[in-house]
Amino acid sequence: MDNTDNIPETLKRRILDYGDELLKRKAGEDTAKVTTLRNEALEHFSQNGFPTRKMERWRNSKIIDNLSESYQLYEEQPSHDRKDFCCVIQDFDTEVITMYNGRLADDNILRTLDNGIIIGSSRAAMIQHPDLFDKYFGSCRTDEDNGFYDINTALWQDGFFIFVPANVTAEKPVQIIKLIDNVNNPLIQTRNLIILEENSNLCIVDCDDTMSNNASLVNSFTETVIGENAHLETYKLQNLNNETVFINSNTTKQLKDSSLMSCIISFNGGMIRNNVHVDLDGQGADTQVYGLYLMDKKQHIDNQIRVNHNVSDCNSNERFKGILDDEATAVFNGHVYVAPDAQHTNAYQNNSNIILTSSAKVNTMPFLEIYADDVKCSHGSTIGQLDEEAMFYMRQRGISKANARMLLMYAFAAEISNNIKIDKLQERIDDMIKRRLKGELSSCDTCVFHCNTPKEYNFEIDLSKI
Repeated sequence: MDNTDNIPETLKRRILDYGDELLKRKAGEDTAKVTTLRNEALEHFSQNGFPTRKMERWRNSKIIDNLSESYQLYEEQPSHDRKDFCCVIQDFDTEVITMYNGRLADDNILRTLDNGIIIGSSRAAMIQHPDLFDKYFGSCRTDEDNGFYDINTALWQDGFFIFVPANVTAEKPVQIIKLIDNVNNPLIQTRNLIILEENSNLCIVDCDDTMSNNASLVNSFTETVIGENAHLETYKLQNLNNETVFINSNTTKQLKDSSLMSCIISFNGGMIRNNVHVDLDGQGADTQVYGLYLMDKKQHIDNQIRVNHNVSDCNSNERFKGILDDEATAVFNGHVYVAPDAQHTNAYQNNSNIILTSSAKVNTMPFLEIYADDVKCSHGSTIGQLDEEAMFYMRQRGISKANARMLLMYAFAAEISNNIKIDKLQERIDDMIKRRLKGELSSCDTCVFHCNTPKEYNFEIDLSKI
């Protein structure tokens, strides 16, 4: 059956009508470049619509089967008291950007720090710094035609903007807290832009949270340009309700000797799709992309990772791990492209999964496309259950079956969280991983982690044998 029959044409029509109205209202407010890109995207979406299962990268996705006609497009936001939410990472000093339903919640929506770093609203950046904004907006490539990209480009209202000038190192991480209050089933478009000029350094902590149990569709698109010898760390934390459809798209351009370390951790979410596209356009560029997903019930996670080695002497490493329980499903599609002139490439990708029930399912496809001959490239994937030998080893040492399962799963997940370079953040994320595993998969009363008490629990186990 052609999946296009299931896609709500009424939603497509409403999006096109809203786009026409938006273009009229934004005439004279947007830059000429933004207006042109809005028109082109709306026309492309009119011709091609939403993705379908005929597209290889959407073949196993459940998102396109669950689009709803009830999603609401709106500009005016309901009032919100930000005291309802606070960050729980103690002793973690950051520059904070708070967004509510896709809009900046701060009174000072664009600010320049003492070292020249600009953070805040992408829309305000377009208005106050049009030349800088236009130089980079829409400059990063994607590798597929995707209706959600078109919708975002046509309908975006706001997002976050970060600019780090040349030779500047951010003194504090920038923490982006994005809250979704699912009032009236919103369809939210956020467009984000991150710019690091040459020899700059930045760390970002990007948190997605929902504040109610209603449905929403969040379509977020982030463009990142990392200049020569610039270095970016980014940590993406996704903790959304089971009614949220979240499409998180990131496209990054790296220049000579730049580095990217990205870690995406998905704790909860009804349906999540992470599109990660990286172009290594300068020699000596290095990218490390890590991911961890902990899914249960009927949750669905889809990670689409593409790294293009467009020039020689670049390195990339993709490592994603997942634990699936109940009827949860996961998709991993990793694609490494090595251009004909991209000699001396080092590329590695791996996807490992633990499934805890016969109803949980994973579709995994790591893929290498290589046109150069002097390269070192490898890929692999595994889908399995908990190691019975490790379980036996731990049970022989007096650990209950439930706690042995917990420890094995935590050891598996910690291989990703151990890559977090900020101690306080790693401690908090490790705690969230433990709570996630404990809350869904074991009993609180006998759990070895004792999350609700400050007392540490020490156990003598050689984790290298697990």
